[in-house]
Amino acid sequence: MLSCAARLVRAQIQSKPTACWVVAARGYADIVDEATFTTNEYALHKLDEGPSQTVTVTRDDALKYYRQMQTIRRMETAAGNLYKSKVIRGFCHLYSGQEACAVGMEAALTPDDHVITAYRAHGWTYTRGVPPVNILAELTGRKTGCAKGKGGSMHMYGKNFYGGNGIVGAQVPLGAGIALALKYTGSNNVCVALYGDGAANQGQVFETYNMAKLWDLPVIFVCENNGYGMGTAVERASASTDYYTRGDYVPGIRADGMDVLAVREATRFAAEWCRSGKGPMLLEVATYRYHGHSMSDPGTTYRPREEIQEMRKTRDPITGLREKLISANIATAEEMKQIDLDVRAEIDKAVEQAKTDPELPVEEMYTDIFVDEPPFKVRGTNPFMYGMSK
Repeated sequence: MLSCAARLVRAQIQSKPTACWVVAARGYADIVDEATFTTNEYALHKLDEGPSQTVTVTRDDALKYYRQMQTIRRMETAAGNLYKSKVIRGFCHLYSGQEACAVGMEAALTPDDHVITAYRAHGWTYTRGVPPVNILAELTGRKTGCAKGKGGSMHMYGKNFYGGNGIVGAQVPLGAGIALALKYTGSNNVCVALYGDGAANQGQVFETYNMAKLWDLPVIFVCENNGYGMGTAVERASASTDYYTRGDYVPGIRADGMDVLAVREATRFAAEWCRSGKGPMLLEVATYRYHGHSMSDPGTTYRPREEIQEMRKTRDPITGLREKLISANIATAEEMKQIDLDVRAEIDKAVEQAKTDPELPVEEMYTDIFVDEPPFKVRGTNPFMYGMSK
């Protein structure tokens, strides 16, 4: 396609003044199919070698990553606005700023690999294959939501995606259980179990490291270190902030979580380690969240506004990727702008649907309690209200 476009441009240049076609010639003839970049250095624990700092990305993959990150960012912005207008109620934890983590890791996994995460789950729900409209509909409590409107922000699910878990750190042992099932059944797939720096000091996390290494389970423990556990900076909460070393006998890597390509390479290395039967791997991705811990947290009482502005200006994962792709001639500024416009239109349409789709009828409150269980009586909100399960 690109070669055809280049021939067309050259033909037009021959028939018209060159000056009129300088932009077009650069926009098509100079575009490359792939480019190579150098990531920041990885920190390693109990590893002689780690992921390559020299990473190559194809044009198609690069544009895909950019679109995915931009979709998550726009979706989270829409969710924040819906929450402020009281269309979304309850808990709501936004992923803005951390997009490179989910997109980069997903790029190194297969659809048959498994993922379980904490309550900041919207971005992961999207990369696992749930369309934005079904995520936003879940947030607004509509029947078209990915959990039929019953789960909300913290409890979204998809194929080989186990949420969205509200109990801090509890998903880590569950992830090891998924990995145990994979090993027991002879699968070559891995499970990614994610948690935040705020959960990293919990005893159940260390117990899980022990069992996973004892049984050499194919699990990648991922600490999404965004610098703050709720409103507490990591330096005030942890005697050691080198979370990638916390596994002791479990090897670890720390990667730049604001660089989608660095995250992809680190995850690819960890996945290959697990698939080869070497046991678990611990991956720390150093990232940053732009908003507060949840929508009830303004996010500026424990950190200065200037810090957030500086991160947005110098370390933003979406802007960083855009600049790389344009400077390497793997995409044009016009293409990136068109992706931005397309994503905005998609999310705007999804927002309208999420606000107007029907809510669940009251009878649905008595469904989805057990699997393959005969109908039984379920008490409602008072002793005189009962329904039959389905």
